[in-house]
Amino acid sequence: MSEDIRTSIGLRPVINVSGTMTSLGASIVVPEAIAAMSSILPQFVEINDLHRKASAVIARLTGGEAGFVTASCSAGISLAVAGAITGNNLLAIEKLPDVVSEKNEVLVQMGHVVSYGAPVDQAIRLAGGKVVLVGQATSTHRFHMEHAITEKTAAAVYVVSHHVVDYGLLNLKEFVEIAHAKGVPVIVDAASEYDLRIFLQQGADVVLYSGHKFLGGPTSGIVAGEKELVRNAFLQNMGIGRGMKVGKESIFGVMAALEAWEKRDHAGIRERETSYLKLWKQTLDGRPGVTALIEPDPTNNPLDRMRVIIDTEEAHITAWDLADALGRGSPPIIVRDHEVEHRYFYLDPCNLHPGQEKIVASRLAEELDKARASNEIIATPIENRSKRRFEGVLKWPD
Repeated sequence: MSEDIRTSIGLRPVINVSGTMTSLGASIVVPEAIAAMSSILPQFVEINDLHRKASAVIARLTGGEAGFVTASCSAGISLAVAGAITGNNLLAIEKLPDVVSEKNEVLVQMGHVVSYGAPVDQAIRLAGGKVVLVGQATSTHRFHMEHAITEKTAAAVYVVSHHVVDYGLLNLKEFVEIAHAKGVPVIVDAASEYDLRIFLQQGADVVLYSGHKFLGGPTSGIVAGEKELVRNAFLQNMGIGRGMKVGKESIFGVMAALEAWEKRDHAGIRERETSYLKLWKQTLDGRPGVTALIEPDPTNNPLDRMRVIIDTEEAHITAWDLADALGRGSPPIIVRDHEVEHRYFYLDPCNLHPGQEKIVASRLAEELDKARASNEIIATPIENRSKRRFEGVLKWPD
C-alpha cells in the first residue's frame, strides 16, 4: 500500500463520515477524472473549444440545452445571476458588480437563505444582484412571491439543500409556475444533489451542480440549462467570472466524471453503503443511552445515513462531546454534526475507502466505552463549541 500523502506533509489522516463536505475535500475523485486530468495537463488547448465539448456532455447528462464548468457551485450562482442581469451586454458585464440597468432584483425565499460555508445571498450580491427576501423563515405563500415580482426582477433563486427549512415553503414546481407567469427565470442551486435531470424537468431554467461532490470530479461547479441563459452566464468569464475560472484539467476532469456517472454501478454502491450502516447499527444497538436510526436523505437523494441519538445521562457523554472525541482521536473520525445541539449527529457512508467502515465502528465503540467508564458525565457547555468554531480560521496562518 502506498504511503498516505497526508501524513507525509503533516496533515491528519481523517476519515470522513460527514458527507460531501467542501471543508473535508468534498469526495473521493473517481479514477476516470484523475486519468483525464493527468492526460490533459501537459497539453495546450483552446479553452473555449474545450468548453464547447464540455457543454455537449453536460447537456446530454442533464437534459439541458447547454452547460459549462466553473470554479464551484457558489461561482455558478454568481455567474447565472449576473447573466440574468446583464444579458449579453458586454459593457454591462465589464461594469459588474455595478449595474447598468435597474432590473437587478433577485427573489429568494427567506427559508432558503442559508450558509454552505458562505451565505447564499452573498453569491447573489457579488453579481450585482439586489436580494429580495420572500415570505418568512418558515412560511412562504403564493401571494408573497406574486407581489414580490416587479419590473425590476431579474431572476429567482431556489436552493435545494439539507440546510434549508423543509416545511412551509413553496416547492420548486409552484415556485417556477409563479416566476414563469411573470417572465422571470428560475435558477436552482442543487450543489449536493444526485439527480442531474429532475430540476430542469420541473421547469427550472438554469441548474447549478457541484462537480466535486456526488460526481467525484475535481473542485468545480456545473451550470446547465436553457441555451441563452447559459451563454449569458458563460460570458461573465469576461467580467466577474475571470476570478472564478477553471483550468483545462478541471473542465476535462468534469467531462470524465460525468461520463463515468453514466456507467457507475449505483445499485452496487448503495448496497455497499447499506452494509456499512448495518455494521454501525450492530455496533451501537444495545449500548446505554445510544439510539441508532437509519434514515433517508432529506432532499431525496438515493442514500441513507445513520442518526446517532445520545441520552447524556445514560451514555455519560453529550452528542457534541462524543463528536469532538471522535474527531480528536486516532484516526480522526469526522461526523456530520450540524444539528448536534439537538442531541444527535449523523454518520454518512458515501465517502469511505474499503475497510474504513470497520475503523469507524471500532472508534465509536472505543469512545462510548471510555465515556461509560468515566465517573463523571462528560458534558461541556455547547456554547464553548460555538465559541471555538472559527478560532483556527481566525488564527491562520500561525
